[in-house]
Amino acid sequence: MNGNQLFAKIFDLTTQFGQKWIFAIILLLIFWFGGKILQAFVTKMAQRKNLNKDFLHLIGRVVKIVMVLLGSITALGTLGVDVSALVAGLGLTGFALGFALKDIVSNLIAGAMILIHHPFRLDDFIAVGEFEGTVVDIDLRYTTIQDEGRKILIPNSTLFKKEIALMNPESNNTQAA
Repeated sequence: MNGNQLFAKIFDLTTQFGQKWIFAIILLLIFWFGGKILQAFVTKMAQRKNLNKDFLHLIGRVVKIVMVLLGSITALGTLGVDVSALVAGLGLTGFALGFALKDIVSNLIAGAMILIHHPFRLDDFIAVGEFEGTVVDIDLRYTTIQDEGRKILIPNSTLFKKEIALMNPESNNTQAA
């Protein structure tokens, strides 16, 4: 093989590999921009529907991260990397994390449902199990009620498992939620 043939072979390999790299980078950018667009869409939904902005900001960030992760896997596959082991590893990692964090995730999902559906609101007087008081804070993990001199943090998953009695201050009626 002479110098010209060697140069031509190297040029062909570089061109072929360079095209794969360029295509992989373009794919990654498309997924990244798609994630940004979806994140902005979720944020706009929060503003239109007067939903909890913190919760929807978190959802928007998660959507963006998932899109970038999918884009990275797609880009690696385009470069010829066997991504099946990576996908399987991510699946197992997700399962292990889900199992380890099931109580936290349960509280987060219940908190999201409370913030979306509003079974009770701030300043409502509620009774849950042996606790009763005025709702002073609702976040993704806990709902805080205030009774006579103490604050009680109730995990949101508990609020979905137990009956909630809403006390209407005007009529003194009790309703189960």
